[in-house]
Amino acid sequence: MSWSAPKFIYGLILTVFILLIIILLKLAYFQTEAGYTYHYQNMLSSKIEIYTEPGVHFRMPFFSLATPYKQVMTVAFGSSENEKLTRSHPAITVRFADTYTGDIPATFRLKLPQDQEKIKNIHQDFRGFENLVDALLVKTCRDVVVNTATQYTGEEFFQGGLNQFKAALIDQLRYGIYETERKQVEVEQIALAPIGLGQEDSTQLRKAKTLVWKTVPIIGTDGQKKRLDNPLDVYGIEVTQITLGTPLPEPQLEKLLTDKKQLVADRIKAVQEQETTKEQAKTAQLRADIERTKAKQEALKQKELVVIGKQREVEEAQKQAEKEIIEYQKTKDLAAIEKAKELAMAQAEREIQQANFEAAQFEAKAIREKGLAQAEVLKAKYQAFIPEIYTAEIQRDIANIIYPNLKGITVSMPHNIVNLGKAGEKLPTNLDVLSSFATIGVMNALEKKAKENPINIEKSTVSPPENAN
Repeated sequence: MSWSAPKFIYGLILTVFILLIIILLKLAYFQTEAGYTYHYQNMLSSKIEIYTEPGVHFRMPFFSLATPYKQVMTVAFGSSENEKLTRSHPAITVRFADTYTGDIPATFRLKLPQDQEKIKNIHQDFRGFENLVDALLVKTCRDVVVNTATQYTGEEFFQGGLNQFKAALIDQLRYGIYETERKQVEVEQIALAPIGLGQEDSTQLRKAKTLVWKTVPIIGTDGQKKRLDNPLDVYGIEVTQITLGTPLPEPQLEKLLTDKKQLVADRIKAVQEQETTKEQAKTAQLRADIERTKAKQEALKQKELVVIGKQREVEEAQKQAEKEIIEYQKTKDLAAIEKAKELAMAQAEREIQQANFEAAQFEAKAIREKGLAQAEVLKAKYQAFIPEIYTAEIQRDIANIIYPNLKGITVSMPHNIVNLGKAGEKLPTNLDVLSSFATIGVMNALEKKAKENPINIEKSTVSPPENAN
């Protein structure tokens, strides 16, 4: 028993010592995560360090403090998104310039600066991330939304001013809150033109101006809006994104908007009915005009058809006349061509006849020349021989040609020829006739003697008669 108690005490002391060592080791370092900025403060040395990157860092146990800050924060008002939010509050209730209220859901995404001095100022003023979000970010975002809403009327906001409202929020949270004043200003509202007969723009939208009290930014001498100090800009906090949800007006404003929408719808319906009636009347008038135009066109068409028919007849007559003229001219040209052809043939024939004539003349001339030559020859022969002997030789030659071809035909040559002279000459006298008969008698005697002694005649020399007539 005496030995068991010290062993237990020693074991307990050892366990406590080991636990103290583990606690000291755990307190001797801390880890930094991505997406966080850590503010580290050493109480003994009063040294402050800022860590923005992930890692492991040593610290003084029991005498140091490391405060984490999210680098990106999301503050939502009335958001129904499922994303992890830094803060979630109900939608911001605002009051517009015309005293109407409404709930505006909005989501703001903000980013801490990278400047270590800015982080030190944030930690010095707020002492922690939760205080920073609740005391600065949430209040600033809500105040900017509430103040900006006073620059719009409820009707103006819910009839298309949401985008302009969002742009004003971003501008103020990045560059400074507007310095404003309350004054009476003219507000342009979209409305329909009054309904009236003969009014062409009754269905068109027009701008209507009304006077309301609004909070408006103050414009400086340089023409720019005057701004207050931005509480976020002092700490270097940047607004990266603003998202607005669907705003919800108060019941009275919603009723006003609904009634006005219904009124506008009724106005549009009435205008549409009026326009429909007007268009129907115009359509009926147009149909009547179309019918009259068709009738006029039909009459003009018939008239034009008659004119066209007459013109066609005239054109056909002209074409027929032109055709006959062309046919006549064609016949005339063909006749002229035929006459020209005949003339050419006649000229050719004439030239042929002329050639033939010239050839005949030449041939006749040649024959004549030949005959003259032959005559000269004959003349020479006549001069060389006694005419009677030459005549006898000719008769002999003729007989040699004719007699063989006249078989069975007896041709007797005249024995006596009396030449009484040529025509136109003086008639012969009786003495001439008697001399001729005497000559005939001599010739007959010679012929008879020749027949009796043919051999002696052939051998004898024939002399021409001394008295030849």
